[in-house]
Amino acid sequence: MLLSMTGFGKSVVTIPNKKITVEIKSLNSKQLDISARVPAIFREKELELRNLIASVVERGKVDFQIYSESIGAETTVSLNIPLMAAYKAQVEEMARQLGIPWPDDWYGVLLRFPETVKSELPAALTDEESEALFNATREAIDGLMQFRAKEGKKLEEFFTKKISNIRELLSSVDPYEKERVVKIRARIEENLSKIDSVTFDKNRLEQEMIFYIEKLDINEEKQRLAQHLNYFMETMEHGNGQGKKLGFISQEMGREINTLGSKSNHAEVQKIVVKMKDELEQIKEQVLNVM
Repeated sequence: MLLSMTGFGKSVVTIPNKKITVEIKSLNSKQLDISARVPAIFREKELELRNLIASVVERGKVDFQIYSESIGAETTVSLNIPLMAAYKAQVEEMARQLGIPWPDDWYGVLLRFPETVKSELPAALTDEESEALFNATREAIDGLMQFRAKEGKKLEEFFTKKISNIRELLSSVDPYEKERVVKIRARIEENLSKIDSVTFDKNRLEQEMIFYIEKLDINEEKQRLAQHLNYFMETMEHGNGQGKKLGFISQEMGREINTLGSKSNHAEVQKIVVKMKDELEQIKEQVLNVM
């Protein structure tokens, strides 16, 4: 099965004092490019997390984010009550000396003084938190890969339909083959008949016409295009990691279609070629999203 490079995975793991959320999003890219946003407490594990993602995702532009939320009674912010008491005593002493009233809102006054609110540095990462982090990351990666597989299935169905359409269009060229040769021959003979007082060797003319018509023959292009269509389907069935190869096959298909159009020398065949080009362009656009 094909894998799309577009995907999203999310996991939330809760432990007694913390909720850890991991989100992974991937988009099309020729190489693996991981952009990570990791809270300070988990920073020591960032390299291991990147390696874990790289071992599974392989290619694409990956946006990796971790959110950590404290729950329960635990908090990293506290009031510096002894310092606030010292500030309050100084304000009261100032009021007595200056003969002014005490503040009506002690809370507002005291909280505006520096360092009355302490933000504690995060503690060292515990084994429980580390295990929860990696579990959440693995679950998010699994979700991402399931999303990619689902989108890959849609791409596989899309490509199958487009290849079938090109195959049908190629078959529709056959009825015009004999008609095309007859028309070319008739046009040459008609133009020669319009030239007065010119004699020519009919046998030599026959040889030249055969040579000319052979140069306009499109059977080889049709055969090679049919082979490329088969090869595209075979490659797609091989599953993951075939994106670049499918892109190369699409380019070869385009070359054969272009040559077929330039050699056809027939209005109806050229209309068919235009339709094939349209189908192929839709394939090329989506091949970029394949792993």
